[in-house]
Amino acid sequence: MRLLPTLRALPALLAAAFVLAAAPQARAAFPDKPIKVVIGFPAGGPLDQHARLLSDRLQAVLGQPVVVDYKPGAGGAVGADAVARSPADGYTLVLANTGVAVINGALYPRLPYNTLRDFVPIARTAQQPLALLVNNRVPAQTLPEFIAYAKAQPGKVNYGSAGNGGISHLVPEMFKSATGLFMVHIPYRGSAPAFTDLMAGQVQFMAESIPQAASYAKQGKVRALAVTSRERNPALPDVPTAIEAGLKGFEVVGFYGFLAPAATPPDVVAKLSDAFRQVLSQPDLKARMVAQGADPAFLGSEEFRQFLVAETPRWEQAVKASGAKMD
Repeated sequence: MRLLPTLRALPALLAAAFVLAAAPQARAAFPDKPIKVVIGFPAGGPLDQHARLLSDRLQAVLGQPVVVDYKPGAGGAVGADAVARSPADGYTLVLANTGVAVINGALYPRLPYNTLRDFVPIARTAQQPLALLVNNRVPAQTLPEFIAYAKAQPGKVNYGSAGNGGISHLVPEMFKSATGLFMVHIPYRGSAPAFTDLMAGQVQFMAESIPQAASYAKQGKVRALAVTSRERNPALPDVPTAIEAGLKGFEVVGFYGFLAPAATPPDVVAKLSDAFRQVLSQPDLKARMVAQGADPAFLGSEEFRQFLVAETPRWEQAVKASGAKMD
């Protein structure tokens, strides 16, 4: 008879045990293990430099190692797709540039990811303005003079780029649309041979990221007519912006930013975004970024999402106008 109360309580005890067993385990405080940053390009490039510049500082803020992983291919699409398919837990991020985030969708007909659908933005970390350059044989000393020069001889002015579909191809296409110019595109295998032919006079015009463009301009090997950012660039303080030179609203910059898989929990997104905010507020890190040619330009998660929503159609239109397509 002494066992009767216990036996009567047994169904309730079993039900409680079942509920506890079925309940999801509480998620550990984020982060509790290393965070991986995927780059869709080979080691040693500008994105790699940017990731390594930030990784130690992020580790200090987050309390966990930040490791860089390389998955090159298809203009960064291989790495981005790998992250999109990763667990949405905040432990795998992709460092995207302009191409990965907003150009590839228009450039690759069978791109396996969609930036706005498959990712949640974490933080924009940098912007990269470009300089509009001419070779020294071109008589124009200012951007309006170059526009007049090119309009006077349609189809006879060439511009070089680092390759089809890249930012150095598409920014001149945006420039052509804004000015009504007809210039002929000459693609190269990288910016180095393009610069060689620009200096030699084989092409007359080029748009290239700072600081490489600034280095050639300061050596007197090419002439910088304008920069594409809203503000003048410290590397070329005497060179006006395209807006100052008369191209109303012409602001076109490349950018870097971090993305996570779309279903990443909001609290994890917020913690990562705040970590980038803290890192990018450090004056010495800002100076080192500028030295690498990337202007510090933090945007939090929602602001970065709005930025991507606005930028995507601009670059899609530029790709369409260029006629560039990649298999």
